[in-house]
Amino acid sequence: MTSVQVKICGVTNVKDAGTCAEMGVSMIGFNFYPQSPRYIEPEIARRIIEAIPPGVCAVGVFVDASIEEIREVSDTAGLRCVQLHGHASPDMCRGLAHEFRVIRAFSMDFQFRPEEVSLFGDCDVLVDAHHPNLRGGTGLTCDWPAARTARSFARFLILSGGLTEQNVAEAVATVSPHAVDVCSGVESAPGVKDHRALENFIRSVRMTDSR
Repeated sequence: MTSVQVKICGVTNVKDAGTCAEMGVSMIGFNFYPQSPRYIEPEIARRIIEAIPPGVCAVGVFVDASIEEIREVSDTAGLRCVQLHGHASPDMCRGLAHEFRVIRAFSMDFQFRPEEVSLFGDCDVLVDAHHPNLRGGTGLTCDWPAARTARSFARFLILSGGLTEQNVAEAVATVSPHAVDVCSGVESAPGVKDHRALENFIRSVRMTDSR
């Protein structure tokens, strides 16, 4: 079984980013959605990205942003990977995929259909719990069986939504994702990571690799 990758989202400072890198995290997410409590200025994100090893993928998180905004922020922050929430179309994602690694995020509300994931063949896919106002970091758990179905339509599936050290092993066993994404489940406050919780979460994920 291939090791499940770990993505830590909502990072806002060098110390947390460095700890994530030291613990073997594959991806670190930076939130460029102004309404998020974890919003970070692109210039600050760049300083953090420049301080982490090049093998760690820095991911810019956007919500209903235009192509021009995505390119401008990515250029300022030094990003090669973008995660798109909201209404990003297959054509938009396909175009951006020529320039970036694109992660298309899906909110698993009552309208979600796993087969729709197949429309985004140029993208990796992230599935998250639905919240009427927030985009990520809600602490809500998504529909794991539906996420498992979506996996069959995705080239690379990232499972998000309410994951913690207590439930991530069960989530991995149920969904069999390529990666897991955590934000509020390893925080002491929005945008501030609890390093003990980080360590415990990653240990729980690594334990699934040996099963």
